[in-house]
Amino acid sequence: MTNFEPKKLNKNWTIKDSISTYGIDKWGEKYFSINSDGNISITPNRKSKKKVDLYKLVKEIKSREINTPLIIRFNDILEDRITEINNAFSQAIETYNYKNIYQGVFPIKCNQQKNVLEKIIEYGDRWDLGLEVGSKSELLIGLSILENQKSLLICNGYKDKKYIETAILARKLGKQPILVIEQRDEVQRIIEAVKDLKATPILGIRSKLSSESSGRWGKSVGDNSKFGLSIPEIMLTIKELKEANLINEMMLLHFHVGSQISDISVIKDALQEASQIFVELSKLGAPMKYIDVGGGLGIDFDGTKTSSNTSTNYSLQNYANDVIATVKDICEVNNIQHPIIISESGRAIISHCSVLIFNVLGTSHVSSKVKVSDQKKQSLIITNLIETLNQLKIKSLRDKKEDLSEIIELWNDAKKFKEDCLVAFRLGFICLEERAYAEELTWACAKEIANNLDNDEITHPDLSEITNTLASTYYANLSVFKSIPDTWAINQVFPIVPIHRHLEEPFCKGNFADLTCDSDGKLNSFIDNGKIKSLLNLHRPEKNNDYLIGIFMAGAYQEALGNFHNLFGNTNIIHIDINEDNSYKIKSIIKENSKSEILELLNYSSDNLVESIRVKTESAINNKTLTIQEARKLIDQIETSLRKSSYLSE
Repeated sequence: MTNFEPKKLNKNWTIKDSISTYGIDKWGEKYFSINSDGNISITPNRKSKKKVDLYKLVKEIKSREINTPLIIRFNDILEDRITEINNAFSQAIETYNYKNIYQGVFPIKCNQQKNVLEKIIEYGDRWDLGLEVGSKSELLIGLSILENQKSLLICNGYKDKKYIETAILARKLGKQPILVIEQRDEVQRIIEAVKDLKATPILGIRSKLSSESSGRWGKSVGDNSKFGLSIPEIMLTIKELKEANLINEMMLLHFHVGSQISDISVIKDALQEASQIFVELSKLGAPMKYIDVGGGLGIDFDGTKTSSNTSTNYSLQNYANDVIATVKDICEVNNIQHPIIISESGRAIISHCSVLIFNVLGTSHVSSKVKVSDQKKQSLIITNLIETLNQLKIKSLRDKKEDLSEIIELWNDAKKFKEDCLVAFRLGFICLEERAYAEELTWACAKEIANNLDNDEITHPDLSEITNTLASTYYANLSVFKSIPDTWAINQVFPIVPIHRHLEEPFCKGNFADLTCDSDGKLNSFIDNGKIKSLLNLHRPEKNNDYLIGIFMAGAYQEALGNFHNLFGNTNIIHIDINEDNSYKIKSIIKENSKSEILELLNYSSDNLVESIRVKTESAINNKTLTIQEARKLIDQIETSLRKSSYLSE
């Protein structure tokens, strides 16, 4: 349906219709559903009977004066994701009689929030879950919060001398850091650090695979990839490590074939190649113990279970099975001991547990309500548009499908008359009032057609633009660049759904514009049964009632990548535990940035700012352009505003 008032309210609309409209049964898996009140429900896992009404939860959070936009992070879902991955590998190890273990690590870059990492370490402790770091800052985080001495600390990224020395000395603390050689010049720095410190690291090597990847990051691997060593470089590195008596510290092979891998065949090819390299390194004298299959484990954003960029054509269990089976087969053929399997599955662990909630501030749409004038002194263009509208009004296509061609002809006439009107305005033959009237008549023609066509007819190539013509813009109380930058930067599509009102048919179609003064600050790509559409089915906002929208499965990378475009800051973040009685407990609250905090990040002193404005008010008072009362009110408002959120409030 398009954005117009329906002639008859659909009283037969059901929750099942909403589920189908938004595809929640496909991408929501076990975590997200619609309850009998028409609100989104959150469930921590398949076996659990615990459910939380997301809409009621947000209303209760707001009653604590914690306003939208906000991120709600469900600890129970995070725990379940960690459990699921470890159980999948445990099942694969048992199925294929694999003679070693799986030991995962979480890549800190996916979400560096302290509260998140502490929970990941807590939930993963029973499996000795470790961390992957890619910088000196992340290394410091890993060293400070990783207490389990069996947990691995995979050290990736560019490494200078200080990075290398820190990792080597950390081994003396009982930690398990593995320095992964990703650039040739790191080898000599490692050798020099060993000599200086008289201590040895655990070493790994990252290989550039020739296997091609798929999806959005398909070109980030291969011979031209940013990280890793080519086969000749690996051979040279092994030679140098032998000469430095460090070959016995080379224990790990690492590879990475991209993020959000959609096609399981890519993973299989990479595993075969990497396993052969692992075997050859063992034959060259390295006591190989670990194989790190990197990240890339995808998640199904659109629910289609296909190899599209927003889905995967494999399940978590398929992935674990292929990893274990491939490594086992190649090792056994070559009489090599089965290695410990490591993966760096960040997106698959963290994505589902976070829901970003924002409220709609208002809407705008074309005005299709027009009073037809019968004035005799009006331009021929206006007269033609009125005649076109009148012809459309007398036609009903509900039972006359054969007349669709006539409707198409009338719509083409209306568009042509509108174009003629624009030309006439440019040449000065009609005034602004007449141009506005012509546009209203054209939109009225579009509305008349939409009111009398079925959904399959309105998608006809010659009529499909009517939907966009009548679509609304919903103004979202958030910054795309701060909260979901991937939608702008790489056209990532997340499930976006109203979190309530699913007992009502969403008659309108619209997209979202954010608060920033940037034309790219918008959300106009939505999931529709495996396809991407530019408009989303939405309800008309009700006066004095929040219309709340949820962006789901956006827990990976978004907070770390967000920027302060237009100085919109961090949103509120709430960590929730779900209780057995379907109630909840707020475990922690990370407050949103105040304007003062954001300004201070850019070296603006709030005190100096207020004082500068106060001086200007004194000058204005002396010039009698501002009264003392007005000056006091202005300063009070500024001081209050600096303590408040950068987002709009009620």
